[in-house]
Amino acid sequence: MIYRLDRFVENSINPIVGSEYDNSWIILILTDSSEYQQMCGSSNGCAYTVKVSRTRCEECEMAICDFIEFNEANGKNVILVMSESDLEKAKSHYDGHRYNEHFLREKEPVILVHSTPMDSWKLIKRDGMLKSWNKLKAENSISEKQPIGTSLGDPIDFSDYIMFGGGITGEIVVNSKQQGKIVMDENAEYLTGARLYFDAKRMAQDGLLIRDGCHLKVKDILPLKPYLIWTATWETIGLASQVSTPKIFAEKADKQLQAILNYNN
Repeated sequence: MIYRLDRFVENSINPIVGSEYDNSWIILILTDSSEYQQMCGSSNGCAYTVKVSRTRCEECEMAICDFIEFNEANGKNVILVMSESDLEKAKSHYDGHRYNEHFLREKEPVILVHSTPMDSWKLIKRDGMLKSWNKLKAENSISEKQPIGTSLGDPIDFSDYIMFGGGITGEIVVNSKQQGKIVMDENAEYLTGARLYFDAKRMAQDGLLIRDGCHLKVKDILPLKPYLIWTATWETIGLASQVSTPKIFAEKADKQLQAILNYNN
């Protein structure tokens, strides 16, 4: 079900039912913040909440409606905190689109990145595919009791998906796994793993790419072939050792990939 509210307080009491939230609830708040494009997490006992800034998020209408469509398709109860006119504007802008449409949108990246620790990369190569955290856990392939995203309040069903992105985000995740806590410092030293670059256009065309309003992701598994374009490790990008920082590793890897793509063209 979809519920819209003009005002909302982030705490443990669900204003729709008057009791505490269960895992079926998720929230999106449209804001005017200049501090972020999107911000996700859970605070004060509230359900998982996505905040989207209309002033910073260029595609905020698409994000709102992807969020609605994805969560509605997955049986979630959705609370939208925005005016009726903002919701209608978003729906009008979104007309003709779907959260799992089989093409890349004009402003979506053509290459998506997934970063993983080196030990995990060895298993990925052996299996010939990426697998979601929940799938790996079901196979007893990992010893982690819970994914690192749990620290941010991520719902357990988030772990049914393989997450993709760009920039330093994936390296922040790898470092955070090593530290056992969220570490946002892009200059913190860590043991680099593998940075995998995937063909987003092909993923979308084959019906694998899913948009939930704040992530681009694939459910359960993604074969390396034919989607993997290139893999960066400390050796392939010419670092002196496996120890680096998220900023240095991501920037050097991205620069080398661009050189490879330019050469091939």
